Amino acid sequence: MTRNEGNIDRALRIIVGLVLLSLVFVGPQSMWGLIGLVPLATGLIGWCPAYTLLGIRTCPARR
Repeated sequence: MTRNEGNIDRALRIIVGLVLLSLVFVGPQSMWGLIGLVPLATGLIGWCPAYTLLGIRTCPARR
């Protein structure tokens, strides 16, 4: 698994994941907030399986 997410992409995924996950505890308190685990995990790991399938890479090229 090589990293295929750039720093901005990772930061946005972590923020969106935390916001969605917070829906489990505050706000409408629905279990749909658990969907936030997906962007949170991919943001923390730095690798997105969908990006691999689609050939997308937001990580800067290695030298």
